Amino acid sequence: MVAQPDAVPPRPDGDPAAPAEPRALEEQIEQLQLRVRRAEQRRRALLHIMGDLNESNRQLGDQRKAMLHILKDSHESNLRLGDSRKAMIHIMGDLRETTQEMERREQELRDKQEQLVQAGKLATLGELTTGVAHELNNPLNNIGLYVGNVIDRVHLGELDSEPVLADLENAMEQVRKATEIISHLRTFGRPAPVRVEEVRVDQVIERALSLMHEQLRLRAIEVELDLCADELIVLGNPIQLEQIFLNLLTNARDALADAPRRKIRIQSTLDAGRVKISFADTGPGIPAGIEQRIFDPFFTTKEVGAGTGLGLSITYSIVKEHGGEISLVESPGEGAIFEVELPIASDEPAEEPLL
Repeated sequence: MVAQPDAVPPRPDGDPAAPAEPRALEEQIEQLQLRVRRAEQRRRALLHIMGDLNESNRQLGDQRKAMLHILKDSHESNLRLGDSRKAMIHIMGDLRETTQEMERREQELRDKQEQLVQAGKLATLGELTTGVAHELNNPLNNIGLYVGNVIDRVHLGELDSEPVLADLENAMEQVRKATEIISHLRTFGRPAPVRVEEVRVDQVIERALSLMHEQLRLRAIEVELDLCADELIVLGNPIQLEQIFLNLLTNARDALADAPRRKIRIQSTLDAGRVKISFADTGPGIPAGIEQRIFDPFFTTKEVGAGTGLGLSITYSIVKEHGGEISLVESPGEGAIFEVELPIASDEPAEEPLL
């Protein structure tokens, strides 16, 4: 017997389309599944967004921490800059005080140096007193002789105008000579402001020799002049330059005290814009081993009481103030040679005081 299939029960509403119900159900299921998938995608997208937000929040937190660290460093830097500024202000104040103190000490040093130079001039004048007295004695004797001749003619009634005028003119010439010597001494010894001017070297050498002439003559010292034919002009102070030459002449004079041959040779030359003046003597020379000390203050090879040891030291100082050099030249023969180098005068304006 063949079994018959079960009959499909009729839909309650009697709809003939009842067999399509499973398909609708499948479509609903597919739609639900699609919605679930979309929801899952949204969920995953949301999770991804949340992850990005968390990462962004973490980065923002790190940036905030970094910003706070930078702000802290900036604050500390500002504090350090403030401290550095205060320290700099303090240093500038100290520097200003130090500069003022240095200027004060420099002025004191200049004053002391000027006093030392003045003392050296007075010491030189003291040594020149005997010679200057002889220099003044000659014109005074001549004045007395000429005036005496005029008086004798008056007493004898011989008032011939020509010889009387000649004697009186000669007497006036001797008066001018004595006045010139005294004026020179007063100018040399006066503590005047040191000013720079154009100075002819030959004239200064001749003035120094005029003051030393009698002393050199009394000691039978011959002076040989070998001066440059060109006019040598330097920028300096004539009195101080004369003091340089007087000190070197005095030094040479003393070196020749016991020399068998007594001669001083003064030479001036021009070499590459520098004026060179050398003073050479025929004395025993500088003892070996002390060449580096001869310009030191109070250093002397003379006997006690025969010198202060300041002559060459003051000379060295004055030469340096004039932008020059002084040195002891090696001489293969006898005696010592001191050489002074000074810059020749240029067209630039002279500066004010050297000291």
